[in-house]
Amino acid sequence: MLTAAEWEIVALSLQVSAVAILFSLPIAYALAWVLARKRFPGKILLDALVHLPLVVPPVVTGYVLLLLFGRTGPIGGALEEWFGISLVFRWTGAALAAAVMALPLMVRAMRLSIEAVDRRYVEAARSLGANRWQAFLRVTLPLSLPGIAAGLVLGFARSLGEFGATITFVSNIPGETRTLPLAIYNALQIPGTDVLVARLAVISVLLSLLALLASEWLVRRQVGGRGHVL
Repeated sequence: MLTAAEWEIVALSLQVSAVAILFSLPIAYALAWVLARKRFPGKILLDALVHLPLVVPPVVTGYVLLLLFGRTGPIGGALEEWFGISLVFRWTGAALAAAVMALPLMVRAMRLSIEAVDRRYVEAARSLGANRWQAFLRVTLPLSLPGIAAGLVLGFARSLGEFGATITFVSNIPGETRTLPLAIYNALQIPGTDVLVARLAVISVLLSLLALLASEWLVRRQVGGRGHVL
């Protein structure tokens, strides 16, 4: 059984991950649709920017977030002045960091799903009188739902494991920003906490494994076992 402190860490991690993927869902799907369906100058650059968090050190991503969304940053300053919203040292900031790190994987899963939708179905809907928006809502969106679900699950798993950008952007505050990876890191700094580290590590592995298995199942269902997100 988990202790009250462990439940608090797990609940915070699940909360941060859930908010992160819900916040990034519309952005990820819009980017996936543009990359899958549109041709325009700079598409390669946009694709590279979307996937940049996968290759840039997470600490750098956290530092950029701190510059942009910190209290003196252009976006963070405006949010605090106009709406009284501050993301630094808050769990909402941890959700933002997790969303940024999960975005590339979500876009990739959704893009594969959208590309798998036969354009002839869309053209048939248009020939029957549907406008572009109706064809999207009635054809592309329903047929790409498995990819959306796979992207959500994969993004959720990535958010659960987020560490570098989070600790750089919102620090490691108990009960506020200390998610599972940060709690494991903090426990490793304290002598005699081997059991706690092992328990948190097992919880983290189990949650991530379940999410990845669900994601892989959804992707295989979508592409008939011909593709992999990872």
